[in-house]
Amino acid sequence: MATKRKTTGKNTRGRQRRADPGRRTASKRKKRSAGRLILCAMIEVIVLLVIGVIVAWNQGLSDWMQSFTSPVVQELDISGISSSNAVLMQVDGGHVIGSVNGEETMYPASLTKMMTAIVAIENIGDLDEKITLTDENFSGLYEEDATQAGFQSGESVRAIDLLYGALLPSGAECCLALATYVSGSEDAFAEQMNQKAEELGMDHSHFCDTVGLHDPDHYSTPEDMAILLKYCIRNDTFREIIQTARYSTGVTNVHPDGITFYSTLFKSLTDASVTGGQILGGKTGYTDEAGYCLASFAEIGGREYILVTGGAVGDSTNTAPHIQDAVTVYNRLGEAVQALNS
Repeated sequence: MATKRKTTGKNTRGRQRRADPGRRTASKRKKRSAGRLILCAMIEVIVLLVIGVIVAWNQGLSDWMQSFTSPVVQELDISGISSSNAVLMQVDGGHVIGSVNGEETMYPASLTKMMTAIVAIENIGDLDEKITLTDENFSGLYEEDATQAGFQSGESVRAIDLLYGALLPSGAECCLALATYVSGSEDAFAEQMNQKAEELGMDHSHFCDTVGLHDPDHYSTPEDMAILLKYCIRNDTFREIIQTARYSTGVTNVHPDGITFYSTLFKSLTDASVTGGQILGGKTGYTDEAGYCLASFAEIGGREYILVTGGAVGDSTNTAPHIQDAVTVYNRLGEAVQALNS
């Protein structure tokens, strides 16, 4: 009996020993599985952190981080200029650092064409596509004394050339041709402009047309137009156009040598240099009711800023008060930046 009990005991321990490797394998599998779950969780956290940093950067984190190495101008007095309405905004973060009636209604005149251009860019797949201008694209322009780029009815023009024509010489026929091509009519295109304004948070703007002809129901504010330009210059195509001083179009069926355009901003700006930086580009505008308007952007002290002005009145001694205002404000800003860093 003792022998039997002994043998049985040995067999039991043998079975236990044989079962142990299986338990160890299962335990290892559980640990590996837990490790994979922890790794996946860590990767998700890292991805969320990266996304958060990117969003925060766009909302002004870059300015906040730069402030540790170079101070940022938080506020600037921009009064004493010819324009009755003005806003000075940092591009990074969209912080307004100077304002003169910046939230009050203004008529944007040809600053409207910035919205026309960005909506067209975002809705035309191939900017080398040719668009044929029609008589409808010129209807009423002569009567309204609207600025034209120089194209003619029946002329087939690349979309990119129409964009340059809209933003540099402020060609109204270019805007109407783009609108018709994208939406079928100017009214339908204006609806898209208003949808884009709503998306961007331009809560105090409304567009009736693509050109900026005067209409009491066609309005904006300097702050809204600054929001628009801030959005536009993030688009590579728009930015390249708005920074161009001179551009020659491709060959067309009417102009075998193309047409050369000159920026209405740079034609009046003999020197783009300002204190601590330079004016990079912009769009001018004018109607009797709107006065002289300008939406521009500049790089000063390594940072970009946007200035929108409206309601300036010119005279025989100052035929470009809006541009002079920009030079004055940007110089003032450059001096403030230098004072902070001295």
